[in-house]
Parts: sequence; C-alpha cells; structure tokens
Amino acid sequence: MPMKVLILGANGATARLVTERLLNETDNDLVLFLRHADRLSQYAHEERITLVEGDAQNISTLKAAMKDVDIVYSNLGGTDLADSTRAVLTAMKATGRTRLLFYSALGALHEVPGAFGEWNEQAIKDYLPGFRESDSLISHTPEITTTQFRPAWLTDNDEVNYETTARNEPFKGTEVSRKSVADFVVRLIKNPTLYANDSIGLDKPGTDGDKPAWL
Repeated sequence: MPMKVLILGANGATARLVTERLLNETDNDLVLFLRHADRLSQYAHEERITLVEGDAQNISTLKAAMKDVDIVYSNLGGTDLADSTRAVLTAMKATGRTRLLFYSALGALHEVPGAFGEWNEQAIKDYLPGFRESDSLISHTPEITTTQFRPAWLTDNDEVNYETTARNEPFKGTEVSRKSVADFVVRLIKNPTLYANDSIGLDKPGTDGDKPAWL
C-alpha cells in the first residue's frame, strides 16, 4: 500500500539518492522539505512530489508539511541539529505522526573504539554535541518510534556494501558509501517495522583503521 513520506533536508546527497530510489521502486508520495525549493526544481512537475520550502526549526511550517504523512525521514544536520530535532519531535507529537527515521553520526553514542574513535571525536567535535543531544531528546520521546542510523565517513563510491552494529555494540569500520546509507533508509521505508527504537551503525566491511583510507 502506498505511503506518504516526508524528507527533511531533502537537498542532501543521501536524501537525493533516497528520493530517486523511492520514485523508481515504490508508489509512495513524497514531500520534499528544504530551505530553498528551487534546488530541487526538477521535481516541480512530478505528480508524486510536493516541494515545501521552509526552516526545519519552524514548528508551524513543519506541522503543515507533516499533514497525512506516514513516515518522517530527517536528513538534517549542522551544529544546531538539536534545535531542529526538538522542533521536529514537537511537530510530530502535535500532528500525531509516530514514525521517524533519523540521520545521526558515528560517535553519537561514544561507541567508536580506539584510535579511530579518538580521531573522529576531534574531526567532528563541533557537531557531535548536537547528535548526542538529539539522541537524548529522541530517547525521551517514547510516543514516537524512531530508528537512528550512524554512518561511518561517507564516500561517493558506486556500491551498496555495508554491515550494521547495534546501539550497544562497538562501531566497526571507518567508511561507507552514500548509496549504502540510502539503501538502508529505503529498506526502512519499505518495511517500517525494522529496527524500531534502535540506533544502528553502518560501515563497509573490512575498512577498519585509525582513520578513513583516503585521509
């Protein structure tokens, strides 16, 4: 049965991959929410897509975008991510939306071991507080069923090749392709019962190291 999916931060590279796959593989209707809608003008006349221009911290705009949607996929980021997460959760509760897919980051749970964990902590130190506070906000909102996913450092490799780790497991690997992350998101949208109220690490098998190979 077709669903309606809201994608927040829809101009992001992974979100764009998800959008194309959903158009090609499902009958779902999509609401693409972004700050500047003209960046996705190629979808302006696509009958299954609604473009919404807005600020992801504006609760009124979020509530309007959430009308009749079945799944909210947050592809938001930035050092102020926690403020956006708070607004998204508030809007979802106000509109009765109950399924959230949330793009998090490795290190959000202090789960990356060894030298790579230490390097990662410094490399994204300005962003990790927002991911960590977002995890706390989500954990304290049990009425919304959320799947967080924590990808390793992203590549544009043309491959779908990934393994998963659970919330209570040490993170594996140092990198993963955006196509792999998009595949995980599409799997969740096709089967929303997967990984309910969990936080899943994503990496490419065999990429363990002190930092991503290209650095």
